[in-house]
Amino acid sequence: MRRPSNPFAGMPREVAVLAAIAFAVAVGFGVVAPALPVFARDFGVGHTAAAAVISAFALMRFVSAPLAGRLVDRIGERTVMLAGIFFVAASSALAGLAQSYLQLLLLRSVGGVGSAMFTVSAVSLLLRVVDADRRGRANGLFQAGFLIGGLMGPVVGGLLTELSPRLPFFVYGATLAVAGTIGALSLARTTLHERLGRQNGETNRTSLREALRHRAYQAALVSNFGTGWALFGVRSSLIPLFVVEGLKVGAIWTGIGFLAGSAAQALSLVSAGKVADQAGRRPAMILGGSVAFVAMVVVTVSSTLPTYLLAMGLFGVGAAFLGVAPGAVIGDIMRGRGGQVVAVFQMSSDLGAIAGPLVAGVLVDNLSFGSAFGVTAAILVFGPLLALRMPETRYARQPVADPSGPGAPTLGEHARPEG
Repeated sequence: MRRPSNPFAGMPREVAVLAAIAFAVAVGFGVVAPALPVFARDFGVGHTAAAAVISAFALMRFVSAPLAGRLVDRIGERTVMLAGIFFVAASSALAGLAQSYLQLLLLRSVGGVGSAMFTVSAVSLLLRVVDADRRGRANGLFQAGFLIGGLMGPVVGGLLTELSPRLPFFVYGATLAVAGTIGALSLARTTLHERLGRQNGETNRTSLREALRHRAYQAALVSNFGTGWALFGVRSSLIPLFVVEGLKVGAIWTGIGFLAGSAAQALSLVSAGKVADQAGRRPAMILGGSVAFVAMVVVTVSSTLPTYLLAMGLFGVGAAFLGVAPGAVIGDIMRGRGGQVVAVFQMSSDLGAIAGPLVAGVLVDNLSFGSAFGVTAAILVFGPLLALRMPETRYARQPVADPSGPGAPTLGEHARPEG
């Protein structure tokens, strides 16, 4: 019998380390998720105030992303990433000791700042430790770490919350402290791949203004916005209501549908990375956006349980491609550090996750579930449409910049160790 292939084969060791850290962060976040509203309610506040603890984390993560990007550009990816991990670890442990609702709210807000620092810097580092030929697959492995950890975390968190709503915060802090320590030791010295700048004193850094002029970056932003709107927003907030009120079935089918989507996404991530690396970012983005669009159309026009499960599976496949290819585009267009470029890319998904549930909720209240899913489908279709007009950004096989003149093309990559 053939042994199953190692998905990390041929990858720099940093990819496995970052995927493991992503897994630990996602497990910890999932562990805390069931405890947060329960713990907040213990202070005698209402449901809205309890929900505000969750929203505060997301809001601070969103507004602090530009600051995280500037820190990456100034002091480097590893320093910011490790600081962010220990920031979240400390704030989570202290949140477990909170003696009032206000303390809990403030500490979770501080945790959102650390989360932004970790996410922006970790993605920036990941995109620079691999060359263009492996960037899609590396991104897929990193996303898989988050996905698998996110599936396991709530199960453990539910059990811990039964013992004490404070316990998950200490477990989360300890998990992150261990992950941060391992990361600090394992990432002490890495090799970073950079696009060569023109030979006119140009720094190895990509400005946000420069990236925004690139049609591929524009397509990546719109695709990521659609992913946040549909995957992290509408799917989480509206699908549970649609299952119970629209399909008239038990809430257990919400979990079954989510499991089908997550399984399809996890099984597709490595293949999506290979498509992005071999066929190119452009076809992978078009395919992912198109499949996600079809999934939402299926939900919009049909209200049966089998089509709902089919749509969730299709959406998982589309999400895998949309989670891999746009991120690879960001790595392709960056020349050296690009913290603010990555920060705005991450913010586009967060903005979609914030706006999607609000708009969808208004549409359901005033029109129907179908109208909300139809608008979501319309949002998703803009990504592949922009991808159709973007240039292919996978440039690794093209010649490196000619050092003989200031007008040399900036299409190649070289590697340098960074201590």
